[in-house]
Amino acid sequence: MKGTIAMLQHAELARKIDHTLLRAHATQGEIALLCDEAVKNGFRSVSINPAWVSFCARRLEGTGVGVDACVGFPLGATTAHVKTEEAREAVRNGATEIDMVINIGALKSGYAPFVEKEIAAVVQAAGAAGVKVILETSCLTDEEKTAVCEMSIRAGAAFVKTSTGFAQGGATVEDVALMRGVVGGRLGIKAAGGIRCLADALALVEAGATVIGTSAGIAIIGEVPE
Repeated sequence: MKGTIAMLQHAELARKIDHTLLRAHATQGEIALLCDEAVKNGFRSVSINPAWVSFCARRLEGTGVGVDACVGFPLGATTAHVKTEEAREAVRNGATEIDMVINIGALKSGYAPFVEKEIAAVVQAAGAAGVKVILETSCLTDEEKTAVCEMSIRAGAAFVKTSTGFAQGGATVEDVALMRGVVGGRLGIKAAGGIRCLADALALVEAGATVIGTSAGIAIIGEVPE
């Protein structure tokens, strides 16, 4: 890697990682361990399904680790009303950020204005909690990716995010670079999906990612030289 990216220290990289556990069959014990690992390793947040927000908020209180709730997850095919209520409840329960999946089918059917209104509604429902808009890049054309990034800026989102990790493809350097080219410095970019090693994480950061979503965070930071 080149430049300052190659010189990222252990703590600097850890603070870019959303420590993730989104399996439907995750147990309370596994979620508790996720929280404890996030604190021990200095991760940015835990990314979880909404059912675990209250539990994580209590366990992480005062630690500086955020609680990132994923709504409309993983398909994005619930109604706009459901997504907004899911976001609103997650924030009431202690979520500090919301990751929302767009309605991919609506976008690909030509209903871009609906998708933008849905993003704006979730942003409004989330209040002070920043919203990350999940594009599911492996399902979209470059033109569609560009359009969603532009919608996210207008709707007041905090981040755009590549993927859920549940689709046919995850984060790529090319997609992150495209997204950064559209949003410039106006939004953060979360790269997620299939990130398993330090080289991949650093390449995505160099391409423009500000946050890395992964379930392999401990292994990744374990590769950073002391």
